[in-house]
Amino acid sequence: MSNLAIRWPANQAELPKAAFHREDLFQREIERIFLGPEWHPVAHRAELPKPGDFKTFRLGTAPIIAIHGEDGKIRVFFNSCTHRGTQLQTQARGHAKEVECPYHRWLFNTCGDLLAAPGSESFPESFRKQDYNLRELRSSDYYGVIFVTASPAAPALEDYLGELKPLFAKVLGDSRLTLLGYQKVMFSSNWKEYNDNEGYHAPLLHRAFRLLKWQAGKGTQRATEYGHVGLDAELQSVPNSDFLNDPSLVQCRDGTAPKSVIIALFPLATVLKHIDVINIRLVIPHSVDETEVHYAYFAHQDDDSAMLRHRLRQSSNLLGPSGFVSLEDGAVFNRIHQGSMTPGNVRYQKGIGAPIAPPCIVGQNDESANPLRWEYYRKVMEIERERL
Repeated sequence: MSNLAIRWPANQAELPKAAFHREDLFQREIERIFLGPEWHPVAHRAELPKPGDFKTFRLGTAPIIAIHGEDGKIRVFFNSCTHRGTQLQTQARGHAKEVECPYHRWLFNTCGDLLAAPGSESFPESFRKQDYNLRELRSSDYYGVIFVTASPAAPALEDYLGELKPLFAKVLGDSRLTLLGYQKVMFSSNWKEYNDNEGYHAPLLHRAFRLLKWQAGKGTQRATEYGHVGLDAELQSVPNSDFLNDPSLVQCRDGTAPKSVIIALFPLATVLKHIDVINIRLVIPHSVDETEVHYAYFAHQDDDSAMLRHRLRQSSNLLGPSGFVSLEDGAVFNRIHQGSMTPGNVRYQKGIGAPIAPPCIVGQNDESANPLRWEYYRKVMEIERERL
């Protein structure tokens, strides 16, 4: 089993604070989770609409590049030349007919094939260009979201998503989306502090929820065997938003009842729809102390100009890192990280009863899904739990 010297409590509702700041844990997470048999969303097709479009990102700490090939297929490669390992592209997004290494000018097409290697006439006789194509990651598309895994041992994507698959349709519709833009932020926290979220805190931490008198109506919170959590809840209509200069910012205009649908995927990404905001949050764990979050916002391709403007304004003002619903989160993530430097354990309370196992439905504003996600993490990391 594990050779990590960390005491993991016997009680399933507890975890050690040390899990948030141990460098040896972070290195093992890169190996077991980010480069292991898990699926990671890295893009949406709307970010790469045309052949030649590319996007760079990171899988854990490894740079990757997604490219819309000339054959119409989107592929994801390690962003590293197969010659000497040089990072090929540093631009966040762009368009190119070919990919050229800046060091020795090895040239690749948009399908990852090596086209040319200067000076190859003096290479060893055993050299073959087809042996040096870009290293492609296993990828799969679900409702337009591009998932990748670095491991052949990962299950089929649809099996991995399990009971949360119907929520993708509720958030993304027919997946014919267009990109509105991004907000990007660096949090001074561990990725697991960012990820260790629940509905318990929302009406307590977020002043906007109290001002708007938002309360979740009917809904469910579902935990899956792979550590994912899905929330599907109605929002009661706002009785009074006169304190806003522009109350349209909290209106629902898509013809449905106001809803909040959140797909919190293990280990890090979130796909959500809140009122008219369509948002995918993609996360990069830089270190035990730094976590980068990209908030990508989308609209439907058939939205008229008024709806497009409404989604844009609601997206940028509501749920982003400085949105008036979630502004407080960033400060709390850092305070959690600082507090985790003290000895002892975290213990979840709200909704915690007898031990349960996923897949299951739990209270939508409870903490009871958090220990289930941590239990999946512990097993993936092969950390032994103390005995009672």
